[in-house]
Amino acid sequence: MRIFWIPFVVAIIINLLLDWFIYRQLKRSTRLPRLKCRAHLILAAVINLLLVAVFVLPVRVVDNGKMHLVMWALFAYFAFYLPKYMAALVWLPSLAFKRKKVRLVWTHVATVVGLFLFGAFWWGALVTSHRTQVKEVTLNYDNLPAAFDGYRIVQFSDAHLGTYNGDTTFVAKYVNEIKALKPDMIVFTGDLVNRQTSEAEPYREVLARLKAPDGVYSILGNHDYDDYIEWPSEEMKQADHRRLIDLQTHAGWVMLNNDHRLIARDGDTIAIIGTENYGDPPFPQLGRLDEAYPDVRDARFKILLQHNPFAWRDDVLPHSNIDLMLAGHTHAMQMMVTLFGHDYSPAAWRYDEWGGAYREGDRVLYVNIGVGMVGFPARLGSAYPEITVFTLKCKAAK
Repeated sequence: MRIFWIPFVVAIIINLLLDWFIYRQLKRSTRLPRLKCRAHLILAAVINLLLVAVFVLPVRVVDNGKMHLVMWALFAYFAFYLPKYMAALVWLPSLAFKRKKVRLVWTHVATVVGLFLFGAFWWGALVTSHRTQVKEVTLNYDNLPAAFDGYRIVQFSDAHLGTYNGDTTFVAKYVNEIKALKPDMIVFTGDLVNRQTSEAEPYREVLARLKAPDGVYSILGNHDYDDYIEWPSEEMKQADHRRLIDLQTHAGWVMLNNDHRLIARDGDTIAIIGTENYGDPPFPQLGRLDEAYPDVRDARFKILLQHNPFAWRDDVLPHSNIDLMLAGHTHAMQMMVTLFGHDYSPAAWRYDEWGGAYREGDRVLYVNIGVGMVGFPARLGSAYPEITVFTLKCKAAK
C-alpha cells in the first residue's frame, strides 16, 4: 500500500500534541486522579499505534477478515480524533477572555460538542447503519402505457457485502423488507461487494429469496470489477469477475450488462435497460446505451439502471429520451442531515446529483443512497440505509 509518509507523520505529531495539551488541561481543571488523566494519553497512544498498523498493512492483498478489522480500526481513529479537533476549534475563542468563569463555560461547551460528536459517530455505526428507511416515490408520466398505471418498482443499491464479514443478519432483514413491499419488479443498481466475489458467498441463499412477478434486475457498480485488490494475474481477476456475475444469475437475478428486457402487460410494453458502470473521469465509461437498447430515442417508455449518476448529464440526457434513470454510488458519503424537509450532505461538494429525485422536464433521475457501507462502517445523521419504492402513474389513466 502506498503511504504518503510526510503528511502521515505530521498528522501523528499533531494528534499527540493535542492529546498532551488536553492532558495538561485535565490535570489543571479537574480533580481526577493522576492515573485517570494518564489514561487519556495511553488511549491516544494506542489509537495512533493502531493507525500506524493500518497504514503499513498491505490492504489490497489481505483477506476480507483483515479488511474488516482495518475498516473498524480506521473508524475508531476518526471517531476518537475528529470530535476532539472540533471541540478544540470551539474552545479556541475562549483564549480571548481573561475571566476564568467565562473560559470555564467555554470549556464545558467545547466538551459537550466533542462528546456529542463522539456519540454521533458510534450511534451511526451501531444503530443508524442497521435501521433501514423505506422511501415512497410516486412518478407521473404522460407516456406511460395505461396498463402500467400503478406499477411498483423497488430499488436497492450499494450492498457492499464485504463490510459485514459474513454476518447475514442485516442483509436478511432488508431482503425481508423488500419482499414485504410486494413490488412488480425489483432492481439492484450495483456494488454488491467491496473487492471480490468471496465477500458475497455467505449471502447466496439470502439474495436468492428476492422474487418479483416481473423479475429481479441487476447491474454492476465500480466495486464489482475486482479493481480494488491486486490479483496475481489478469486471468484470475477475470475469473473472479465472472463468478460474481454467476452468483447473481444463480440467485435468479437478470444481469443487464449493456442489455435490456421488455416487460409486457395487456399488450403494452415498457423497457428496462441496464448499462455497465459509467465512471466519472479518470475512471472508464463502460456503459454503452447504443449496445444496451436498439433505439434509445424511440417512443417506448424506458427505465435505465446505471450505477453512477454522473452518466445522467454526461450521456443519458444528451443521447437518449430515457424517462427514468435509477442510480446509486454516492452513499450520500454516509453522512446526511435532514432539516425542515431538506437533505444536506457533503456529497453535494462532489456530485451534482447525490441523493433523491432530480428532474429535467418530464425526465427523472433518482439516486438511491444505498443500504451498505464502504470505507468506514457507519452511516451518520439521517443517512439511513435506503429502500426506494416507485409507483408509476399514467396521467392519462386518471
